[in-house]
Amino acid sequence: MNSEILDKQSLVQHLIELRKRLIYALASLLSGMLASLYFSKDIFRFLQKPLLSVLPAGSAFIATSPLEALVTYLQVSLLAGTFLSSPLVLYQFWAFIAPALYQKEKSLAVGFVSFSTFFFVGGALFGYYGIFPIGFKFFVSALEDTGIQFLPQMKDYLSFISRMLLTFGFIFEMPLVIVLLARIGIVRCEMLLKARRYVLVAVFLVAGVLTPGPDVLSQFLLAIPLFILYEISVFAVRIIERKGHNEATGQLSLK
Repeated sequence: MNSEILDKQSLVQHLIELRKRLIYALASLLSGMLASLYFSKDIFRFLQKPLLSVLPAGSAFIATSPLEALVTYLQVSLLAGTFLSSPLVLYQFWAFIAPALYQKEKSLAVGFVSFSTFFFVGGALFGYYGIFPIGFKFFVSALEDTGIQFLPQMKDYLSFISRMLLTFGFIFEMPLVIVLLARIGIVRCEMLLKARRYVLVAVFLVAGVLTPGPDVLSQFLLAIPLFILYEISVFAVRIIERKGHNEATGQLSLK
């Protein structure tokens, strides 16, 4: 009976902590959105560049309703706020899972937030500079000599590029996710090595789904970095396991 009461109390405490972390994360996101609102037009011009760079000279985006531009700029500020507040949001995630880690690992918050932010923003920038221009060029070239004029709509383009930027950002978090799983004992280096051939197939399938165009070049540009990130994850997990083994051996020798 006492055990059931303690379990319920523990569950309630976890839910309270989760609610607090979600509130902090949402407050950070809202603050980032408000800070980006004034620059939303400039940010949208920046987001337009990968497509405008491959469109014919004089091309422009269109809006089909009076409120479309206003709503689009609000969504732009939300997207920018997501990246701006990502260090604080990621810290809330770390603060929630930290109690499940060892005491010495709880002090790694700065490293976790720094690396996770780096991979998140880096993944989005990789998509923006490395993948989007090639994919958009394929789509635009498909309309050449057809007599069809491509007029991208503001809200549709923002919806597409926002989804892609966030997806690239989250995918590039793979090494940190795998390392965290290794830290809590769910993933081992041996498992990762055995899964390598399947991961290689999976990253090409993911690249085929995520890249804007069906051209092979853009798929390779995404698949190869993803597989390199996986190999980095394997290397990091191997180091973690060796370190844990050495520490355990040292403790046994002292005894």
